[in-house]
This record gives sequence, C-alpha cells and structure tokens, in this order.
Amino acid sequence: MVRGMAEEAVAKPRKVSRGLFTTKIVDREPSDRVLVLTNDTEAIFFFTDLRHFEGQTITHRWEYEGNPVSEKQFKVGGPRWRVYSKKTLNPKMTGEWTVVVTDGRGWPVYAEKFEYVKKEDGKNKSIILPLE
Repeated sequence: MVRGMAEEAVAKPRKVSRGLFTTKIVDREPSDRVLVLTNDTEAIFFFTDLRHFEGQTITHRWEYEGNPVSEKQFKVGGPRWRVYSKKTLNPKMTGEWTVVVTDGRGWPVYAEKFEYVKKEDGKNKSIILPLE
C-alpha cells in the first residue's frame, strides 16, 4: 500500500498548459490570440495544450452568454496533446463567448472568454495579439 501511495505522490499533475482563441491554426499551433472579435469575422478556433490527460476524453464546451451551444470531444493519446475546435459564429450573436474545457469526469479544468462585437464604422475593433 505504501508503494501505491508513493507512486501516486509522484504522478504528474494534469493541466491545461495553454488555452486560447485564435483566428487560425498552423502546424497544430495557434497563429495569434483573440481577445475581441468583430462580427465581420465568422469563424474562430479554440486551442488547448493538454498535459497528462492521456486516456481521457476532453471536451471543449462552447457557450454563448453562459448557455451551452456546442461541444467537441477529443480522446487524449499522450502526455502532451494539442487539440483545437472550430466554431462558425452567427454575426447576430454578439456578446460574451466562453469555452469550458472539461476532463473525462465532466469536471471543468479550464475556461477562456472572448467578446464578439458588432463592427460599427470604426467604433469597435478586433483585438488580436501576436504570439511570441
């Protein structure tokens, strides 16, 4: 029994190393980071870099204004696993969008938000940061 406890104590912690919204994925990596997006853009990706979730099914749950609208599930095959989901946005559905990442038990392990805003003659602009 002591052996099992010692093995458990050295187990690697499960975590989302990176999670972000992006305008595109290139070679399995995000190209930028979206904080605010104007509604003249209708597609966005959510990227996650998962650590030590091998064997589990991870879910990206897309929410609009706090209400679930879609889910994408991924089977994690290794100690470091990068996955992404794509969402086509309705330009009329401006407001707060969230992706909640849940583990194999359905527990939330990470969440990220962005604002989808109406483009109005230069008043609102997308905020998209370069990645270094």
